[in-house]
Amino acid sequence: MNGTLLVVIAGILAVLTIASIAGTILARRAATPESRATIANLNARTRSWWIMAFVVGAAVIIGPTATVILFAFLSFVALREFWTLTPSRPGDHRPLFLSFFVLLPLQYLLLGTAWYGLFSILIPVYAFLGLAAIATLAGETSDFLGRSAKVQWGLMLCVYAVSHAPALLILDIDTDPTLLFLYLIIVVQLSDVLQYVFGKLFGRHRFSPNISPSKTIEGLAGGGLSAIAIGTLLHPLTPFSPLQAAGVATAIVIAGFFGGFVLSAVKRDLAAKDWGTLIEGHGGVLDRIDSITFAAPLLFHITRYWFTP
Repeated sequence: MNGTLLVVIAGILAVLTIASIAGTILARRAATPESRATIANLNARTRSWWIMAFVVGAAVIIGPTATVILFAFLSFVALREFWTLTPSRPGDHRPLFLSFFVLLPLQYLLLGTAWYGLFSILIPVYAFLGLAAIATLAGETSDFLGRSAKVQWGLMLCVYAVSHAPALLILDIDTDPTLLFLYLIIVVQLSDVLQYVFGKLFGRHRFSPNISPSKTIEGLAGGGLSAIAIGTLLHPLTPFSPLQAAGVATAIVIAGFFGGFVLSAVKRDLAAKDWGTLIEGHGGVLDRIDSITFAAPLLFHITRYWFTP
C-alpha cells in the first residue's frame, strides 16, 4: 500500500470513531421519543458502516482481485434481493438462471481480465437480445414485455452498473486507481449520509412524498453541497484538478441521488420499504449500493474518456 492509501483508510476509521462517540453521547442526551428513534437509527447505521468499512477496506488492501470478487458477491446478493421482491413466472426461470450463474460471473471475469470491449457490451447488447429470445422458448406470452423488462432492469442495475465501481481499478490514470475507487465510495456514501443528517436537522419541505417520504429539499441541498465540497477537497485522490473534481463530484452526487430515487420508485411500485434486512439500519445490500448503480458508470466513463491516455 502507498502512503496516501493508508492515510485515506486511517481517515475513514477516524470519522467512524468520531461518529460512534458522538452517537453514544447523543443517545444519552436524547429527551424525546422522536429524537431517541433518530439517534438509534444513526447509531445502527454507524455500526453497519464499521462492518462495511472493514470488508471493503480488507478487499482493497488485499488487492484488485479481492475487490472484484467482493463486488461480484454484492451483485449476486443485490440481484437476489431484486428478484425476491419482483414477481416472476415459470417462463422467467431460464433467463433468471442465466442471469445469476452465467452472465453475472462472466461480467466479473471480463472485468478481472480487463477485457473492456466485451465487458462494456455483454449485458446491454447480448444479454438484452439473448435473454428475451430464450424467454420465448417457454411459450408464455402473459405480461411478456413487463417480465422481460424486469430481467433487464435487474441485470443492468445489480450487475452491469455495479460492476463499474471495481472497473475503476483497470483504468490507466495518473494516480493510483484504487484511490479513485475509494473516492467514488466516499463521495457517494457521504452524500447519502449527509442528506439524511441535513434532512433530519433542517428538513421542512418534502422533495417527493409519493416516492421517498424521508427526502427533503433542505436535506438534498445541504447534504449534496457538503458532499461536493468534500469531493473537491479530495481531488489529490484523483487525476482531476480541484475545479474538475468539483464538476465530477457534482455529477457523482446528482447521479447517486437519482440512483436511490429511481430504486425508491421501484420499491414503492412493489409496495416494499426496503430491498432486504441484511444490513442493520440500512435494509438490504441494494439499499446500500443503489446510489452506486447510477454514479459508478458515470465516473468510470468520464474518467476513461477524458483522463486516460
